[in-house]
Amino acid sequence: MRTLSRVLVALAAIVATGTVSTPAHAIANGDGVPDGTYEFAVKLTDIGIPTADGGKRNSSCSGGLISPHWVLTAGHCFKDENDKRVSRTVADKTIATIGRADLKGKAGVTANVVEVRQHGSADVALARLDKAITGITPLKLNRRKPVDGQRLRLVGFGLTSGTAKRTASRLQTGQFEVTSVAKVELGVEGAAPRKTTSACPHDSGGPYFTDGKPAVVVAVVSRGPRCPHSGADTSTRVDAIAPWILSVVGADLKPKPSPPPSRAPQKQPQKVAQAPVSEPTSPLLWIAAIPLVLLVGALLVWTLRPRKGIHRRR
Repeated sequence: MRTLSRVLVALAAIVATGTVSTPAHAIANGDGVPDGTYEFAVKLTDIGIPTADGGKRNSSCSGGLISPHWVLTAGHCFKDENDKRVSRTVADKTIATIGRADLKGKAGVTANVVEVRQHGSADVALARLDKAITGITPLKLNRRKPVDGQRLRLVGFGLTSGTAKRTASRLQTGQFEVTSVAKVELGVEGAAPRKTTSACPHDSGGPYFTDGKPAVVVAVVSRGPRCPHSGADTSTRVDAIAPWILSVVGADLKPKPSPPPSRAPQKQPQKVAQAPVSEPTSPLLWIAAIPLVLLVGALLVWTLRPRKGIHRRR
């Protein structure tokens, strides 16, 4: 009876307010990503970022693996204590978690960020890892200009909403539609699962990509209104800065040639001198030689016998 009473009270509250509470999601109003999906997604965790008052703070961004050693993310994810973008790591330690949809699990791998390259004008940075990530297919860089109405997917580890206190522990995703194309930036608007599906803080650097094998990264999360919201966010076009990206990571995209198999010098077999072997004489040769022997013997006898009149006495 006590349980039934609690149910009735809850139903009465719902009727009175006309609302039903629903769980919040990162990439506001998005979907959770199943384990083993979109393994190229990266969470960048900054520990010990210096602040203007001499203190330290922690933060995080999202990103996408584009080669074994490099992560594509937003430029503003690396700022110093004066809020200026810098081409270096700013935290005491920046950890990249790759291939782990559930951050509470043990799938995927982690690596340290050891180098940062800033594009300069575009809000894009490249973070180099201290080890090669193998077994995960990186995102492919888009080289074609996006078009209005094009559908893209976004993944990120951002907040559940603009007022949330913690980022999501599970990777989130949503579908978006291109609404405008500028020289270096795109306008993208939530399409599914809701019109208010939108990027949130700490989704910065997350990749907008086309589904496929391999997935192709078209843009990077940059900025937008407070989430969740309808209307467009602003992202940076990958095709517009692809030459710069390739100038940094190009060598890392080329497969390393396999070393030739080691071949130990083979010893040449030594030739052993063999004594000549006398072939046995055929019996037929002996039989054939008998008449010749007899003839020679007869001639010798005839030659050596004494003859009359040849030798005279004195």
